[in-house]
Amino acid sequence: MLQVGRGRAGQPPPGPAGVDSRSCDPAGGGSSPGAGARAARRQFPELQDHIRGEESNKFENGLGETVVVQVCPTQQETAALLEKVLDRKQAAAELLAAAIHQEVVLSDPALDDVAVTISTESMAVWIDPIDSTNQYIRGRGDVLPVDGIYPSGLRSALVLIGVYNRHSGEPVLGIINEPFFKEKLPARRWQSKYHWGISYGGTRLSSLSRPQLRTSPRVVLSSNEKVALQEALTPLYGQQLCFASGAGYKMLCVALGLADAYVLSEGSTFKWDSCGPHAILLALGGGMVDLSEALKSWQAGQRKPLPELTYNKPVEGALGAERWANQGGLVAYIHREHLEAVMATLAAAANTF
Repeated sequence: MLQVGRGRAGQPPPGPAGVDSRSCDPAGGGSSPGAGARAARRQFPELQDHIRGEESNKFENGLGETVVVQVCPTQQETAALLEKVLDRKQAAAELLAAAIHQEVVLSDPALDDVAVTISTESMAVWIDPIDSTNQYIRGRGDVLPVDGIYPSGLRSALVLIGVYNRHSGEPVLGIINEPFFKEKLPARRWQSKYHWGISYGGTRLSSLSRPQLRTSPRVVLSSNEKVALQEALTPLYGQQLCFASGAGYKMLCVALGLADAYVLSEGSTFKWDSCGPHAILLALGGGMVDLSEALKSWQAGQRKPLPELTYNKPVEGALGAERWANQGGLVAYIHREHLEAVMATLAAAANTF
């Protein structure tokens, strides 16, 4: 059972579950399972085979060595392992290991009066440790927002965690961390900010407030979105077409009320991108529909409810990461009225994009 709220907020999160800790032995010998893995197995043993993510923890360094990265029982062992990945850069490895092993104590006043118990027997987890990887690599912290939305830069690089029901595929709990929320000068250190949402049974809770419905609607799109779709949306949005990097960031823009919708016509996002933000949107009374399937339903007159994205089934016949793509595109929204306006607009131009 996962308890959210009282008695949980101050505990440090467990390390990764289900890992082979033999990689933690810098001499190449075996060792017992890592402390983080043991803690996770003790606390949530039913989840250890149901945690998936975008990134691999297997690396090949400049010396041609293949290294499996994980949290080891001690800070020294983790540093020794990271030193292999970082081509023997000891100082960098020790700094990273110290950050990994520090005790993290979280407290959120919004959770002080909340007590929600979620049965983990039927849950699974999607994790994207660095969404908008290209923007993270470029490292630009000087990009300015346009009407509150950052078109690119470090602000669009997020950490996304989503919990879903592995039988129904419905998102249950989401966390979005903005590690580059605010730069502190002159030290040039970044302050982070996180957001959460729970949509479980009859419970709808979030760290965010539900945004108001705009009188002048605005949509956020990918910079490489099809011109035909942009033109199809013009009758609804006029000049209120905004563009941004990072799928998770665009979903966050909707949750924050910076945009009324995020529309994507192609299958270029994945379950790890959308699961966490989807749960937050549901907690706020919105959601995230499969664009292709929703258009079919709309045109067939079946408009309530429209098919939401689910997270438990791979795409049949697909290989690799494409097995977990949101192939039909998507529409992220808060207000049902606005979703219906988007669907009506796109259905009228469905043959053009």
